[in-house]
Amino acid sequence: MKLRRRHGQTVTLIDFAPMTDMVFQVLLFFILSSSFIVEPGIKVNLPKSQTSELQVQQKLMITIDSNHQIFVEQKVVPLEELEQRIKILLPYYKDKTVIIRADKSVPHGLVVEVMDIAKLAGVERLAIATQKSE
Repeated sequence: MKLRRRHGQTVTLIDFAPMTDMVFQVLLFFILSSSFIVEPGIKVNLPKSQTSELQVQQKLMITIDSNHQIFVEQKVVPLEELEQRIKILLPYYKDKTVIIRADKSVPHGLVVEVMDIAKLAGVERLAIATQKSE
């Protein structure tokens, strides 16, 4: 937009509204995309371990929450149907490994029972998820 002054000089005005809109959109994109970095899943209070390692590869996850509900890939599965559900999902994972994420308040007997059912379903390796202690 050009405006003429009395002396014949032209003044150029820059409109900052489009630039402000773009900066806001980029900021909004980064805020929203950073919220997806959080680990998805059921909230479980994992036990702590000195030798805990971060698992990067895709593995079948079985979660047992503090209410003793069993989740296979974030879907509630009764204990009686657990073996069948694992047999259905296991072929989709190349290394037949299952990671068990059990809340630290879950009885040891339930975790062992889930591990036994997983072995009967054809799981080759079992791992128990822990949190690294500070």
